[in-house]
Amino acid sequence: MKFYAHIVALVFAVDEINENPKILPNATLGFQIYDSHFNSRMTYRNTLDLLFKSHHFVPNYICGIEENVAGVIGGLSSDTSLSMADVLGLYKIPQISYGSFEPATNDQIKLAPFYRMVPNEDLQYKGIIQLLLHFGWKWVGLITPDNEAGERFLHFIEPMLFQNGICSEFTEKIEYHMHFTGNIVDMLCETRLLSPAFMSSKANAVVIYGESTSIIRLSHTIEIMNTFQLILPPSKKKQPGGKVWITTAQIDFILYYFKKFVKVNIQMFHGAISFAIHSKDIQDFSDFLQKVNPSWADADGFISNFWEEAFVCSLSDSTVLAGTCTGEEKLESLPAPFFEMSMTGHSYGIYNAVYALAHALHIRYLFEAIHKRIKVGDRLSSQNVEPWQLHSFLQRFSFNNSAGDEITFNEHGELAAGFDITNLVTFPNNSYVRVKVGELDPQAPPGKELLMNGDGIQWHRVFTQVPPLSLCNAKCLPGYEKKKKEGKKFCCYDCDPCPHGMFSNEKGLETCARCPPDQYPNEEQNQCIPKKTNVLSFGETLAIVSTFSALLFSLITVVVLGIFIKHRDTAIVKANNRSLTYILLISLLLCFLCSLVFIGMPNKATCPLRQTAFGIVFSVALSSILAKTISVVLAFMATKPGSRIRRWVGKKLAYSIVLSCSVIQVGICVFWLATSAPFPDVDMHSMSEEIIFLCNEGSVLMFYGVLGYMGFLASISFTVAFLARKLPDSFNEAKFITFSMLVFCSVWFSFIPTYLSTRGKYMVAVEIFSILVSSAGLLGCIFSPKCYIIVVRPELNNREQLIRRKM
Repeated sequence: MKFYAHIVALVFAVDEINENPKILPNATLGFQIYDSHFNSRMTYRNTLDLLFKSHHFVPNYICGIEENVAGVIGGLSSDTSLSMADVLGLYKIPQISYGSFEPATNDQIKLAPFYRMVPNEDLQYKGIIQLLLHFGWKWVGLITPDNEAGERFLHFIEPMLFQNGICSEFTEKIEYHMHFTGNIVDMLCETRLLSPAFMSSKANAVVIYGESTSIIRLSHTIEIMNTFQLILPPSKKKQPGGKVWITTAQIDFILYYFKKFVKVNIQMFHGAISFAIHSKDIQDFSDFLQKVNPSWADADGFISNFWEEAFVCSLSDSTVLAGTCTGEEKLESLPAPFFEMSMTGHSYGIYNAVYALAHALHIRYLFEAIHKRIKVGDRLSSQNVEPWQLHSFLQRFSFNNSAGDEITFNEHGELAAGFDITNLVTFPNNSYVRVKVGELDPQAPPGKELLMNGDGIQWHRVFTQVPPLSLCNAKCLPGYEKKKKEGKKFCCYDCDPCPHGMFSNEKGLETCARCPPDQYPNEEQNQCIPKKTNVLSFGETLAIVSTFSALLFSLITVVVLGIFIKHRDTAIVKANNRSLTYILLISLLLCFLCSLVFIGMPNKATCPLRQTAFGIVFSVALSSILAKTISVVLAFMATKPGSRIRRWVGKKLAYSIVLSCSVIQVGICVFWLATSAPFPDVDMHSMSEEIIFLCNEGSVLMFYGVLGYMGFLASISFTVAFLARKLPDSFNEAKFITFSMLVFCSVWFSFIPTYLSTRGKYMVAVEIFSILVSSAGLLGCIFSPKCYIIVVRPELNNREQLIRRKM
């Protein structure tokens, strides 16, 4: 019955053209309609009959009434269209198919171009993939006819599914018959083949490819399976409905075959999403449908059968099983599965195909008139135009139809247009409407061809979640990633927690991701949290303690320096090289103060100053200690009779030692600053939850060179002091220097592994601690005994006591 709508569209287009004085003036279009019954043998027979007009035809001989065939429109299926092309191509007669997506073979194209009022099917394949990705359907079913068209579809679609991370749970090939009889045995056999995969499928999205008979076979399978469910025990019952059917543009919802066999419920297809040939409402088409009635029977050989099937009545009194048709029945009263009042995609294709041929004829007539100088008003003769002459016009012309659409063919003879995406909405009276919810635009950028209005879609009523899911298993929760199941398709997976340091903040993510460098994942690993700042600022407890300690030791150093200055003329101060003592105390004071440079946010001023100032000041202090130790040794060696060392004893030697040793460290620091100076830096990776603001040493080699040189000075001082510790002198400093160097070396030898094993502010705190402890060790070990004598036991601080103790 639904195919009758195609006939009506053809009649409407021809009538419209014949009434239009601007197209083919003084000429009238006619048409003949042949039914192939989806049978290739009938298709070849009818095509030859069309050309030679004889029921007892002789090929290549016109034996009937002479009629010119300008072109042929058809067929609906690919098999019908290609069978017609085999014959029509021999005579170079234009053929415009309105439902065939199957491309013609090279031989058919060579014989005569094959035109199609449908877009390129590759665009439809891309649209299917983009539709599945749009709704996140990664686990789908495929139903195709068991013929060449079905194989071609699988050949193209399966690699595209794989490339886009989509799996097919099952692929069912329906045995394809050119003529479908509706035999109940055939139904049961096909149900047996289809039901196992379909019934047990977890895929909620099923793509159906093929001709309109694919829907017929699917619907009768579901109906029969529903019938079988009634006799099964409750524990074994399965509900085959509740799918999102995705149908291609070749398919129409044609269910009238089962009026006599099986009661089909259109509700099973509620929510189906269909690709459809683009169409628009044509003005006056609805009014034209209102005029259709059985009185056309003389000119229309199909209307009688259609009318009796559609309205379940009889136009004659030959049967008593049905009422008599009044002829006043209205097509608009028929439900959509049997007849649609709007122009469908296939009907729209027929309408445009008629106009395409008419425009080609019109242009050819004008061309002939200009070249043969036919007088204005002379009747144009159709004998002036041969069918093969229309190809040159069809291949390169375009026109706008009455709906405002531009109709043109591309270089492959396909309609240069896109597809509509429709949603099937059913009603309790077994009718339906198609609601446009999107479109497929071939002019859009790659990957953006699909435009969807997801909010306008009505889904099948069994779905509690919309859009429904179609996955092998549930999406992984945030904080988890997919892990492949061995032996299963890649769309089936387990969910594993994200690895340490990674996160996933959405459901169903393939893999976890790393947070930006300045963030870290929370405990659930489902979001990123900004990292905290890690710097030893003045508000930190460690910084407060360090600052207080540095200032306290600085104050003590100043007090000691004041004591020595105040008692500079006493014996104990003079006996231990007063000038070197002042240099050492000032150096220690600077050592305590330089630790403050390490506190606070690193910047371009403090970073170069930190290590270089610390290294130079400590080198001056160690040089002073080394000079004092060497002075003590030389002083005792000079007391021996005839010793030549006496001339080396004095302040010049001491100053020379301090200056030369300090200059070497200054040179190292200057070279460091000139080649690779320390600079402020940010470390976002060493600590997972904090950003470390630090001073990058620039050159680690130079940093350890400064420390190494300090260690070298300390080692020499320790060695000399250790050898001179037992020299007979009441005020011999060597024993105190030995102990102070032992403390100093112990601190800095333990500093290196501790420094390397810490990060951030604790690394800075370790260095500050080492500076303060080593400096305090030097201050305490060397100067506390002297201060005790000067302040507490002043009676020992005189020359007589010194001489007496020597004796």
